[in-house]
Amino acid sequence: MMMTATEKLVVVFRSRLRADADMAALEPLGQRMYEVASTMPGFLSYKDFAAADGETLTLVEFADADTLRAWREHPEHREAQRRGREEFMSEYQIDVCRPERSYAFRAGG
Repeated sequence: MMMTATEKLVVVFRSRLRADADMAALEPLGQRMYEVASTMPGFLSYKDFAAADGETLTLVEFADADTLRAWREHPEHREAQRRGREEFMSEYQIDVCRPERSYAFRAGG
């Protein structure tokens, strides 16, 4: 079934952790960021994936550019960004994408 493209934005966040990253500090920070983001208007979804080589991929969907901007500028998120650069990440790349087309299939439905 083909669906029409919408204003939806997809954030692709690829990252690698530093060898000395404090996982005991990072895990609750990540959980808190999910809690904050998931209650914001326009938040649609969040998924994390890990590759065997240590790279992680996070996909986050927002309804539109305004709701993504609100997330980007949220004070707790800004602080988490700072900590990520200073304490946890060895590298990251963020791509903000607008789907050109969207397709879906669900067995039985």
